[in-house]
Amino acid sequence: MAVKIVDASALAAVVFAEPDADRVAQQLADAILTAPALLQFELTNICRTKLRQFPGQRDILLDQFSIRSAIAVETREIDHDEAPGLAERFGLSAYDASYLWLAREFDAQRVTLDQRLARAATLF
Repeated sequence: MAVKIVDASALAAVVFAEPDADRVAQQLADAILTAPALLQFELTNICRTKLRQFPGQRDILLDQFSIRSAIAVETREIDHDEAPGLAERFGLSAYDASYLWLAREFDAQRVTLDQRLARAATLF
């Protein structure tokens, strides 16, 4: 089974039933999903942003958010000494550089909806 690095943008699409959810779910199928330990913080922040944007959908959003715990994702520590250099080299946030580092470490496919991260991954 292949290891795939899943980022918060891709996982949030599935969790919150966003337009790209089906496409992302197909990419994640039959894979060992891995992400930096910061994934849950990012998903929590995405949920908080959605709660602010759509206060009338609070209960639905919180129900959707709870789905994340049913999706098996192995979290890994990254080399924090290397992440700043990757962020600088590819014009990424340190958070996004964490996903890039992990993908390099596992020589794994990245599953992301973040275009900047996707571009950086092709240059890596």
